Amino acid sequence: MRIALIQPEIPQNVGAILRLAACMGVGVDLIGPLGFVATDKRLRRAGMDYLDLAELRQHVTWQAFCDAQPGRRVLLTTRGDRSAYDFAFAAGDVLMFGAESAGAPDAAHAAAAARLRLPMRAGARSLNLALAVALTLGEALRQTDGLPLQEENRHV
Repeated sequence: MRIALIQPEIPQNVGAILRLAACMGVGVDLIGPLGFVATDKRLRRAGMDYLDLAELRQHVTWQAFCDAQPGRRVLLTTRGDRSAYDFAFAAGDVLMFGAESAGAPDAAHAAAAARLRLPMRAGARSLNLALAVALTLGEALRQTDGLPLQEENRHV
């Protein structure tokens, strides 16, 4: 399973997602153009020393990502037609998330095998990107038995 961030804009979100991915043993694809410089100190601050543990691939364009990354593409979007909690994830899925301000481009919608949403109360527009990734990844790993084993001395 992998996380794909399409043209992310906020380095703190990406840092938090890289930390999450490192802790869960999941790779991350960053698809450009990025809305920040990859060496941004805010990204490093949010990711802390976990960035060195993260499996990160950068792709200059959407097409470069498509050429390099196989797997079923599952897009999380406010325009999704079904809940992420009613979907059967597979271990090889690529969970795609669009930019914080604009969402995913049309090409990502067209390439997605499924377009999912996270249920929210009426009137709420969207979740923070890092929170949306965490909720979706947690459900996907739960379904596929992909959660890492927890040692007794580990704490949240």
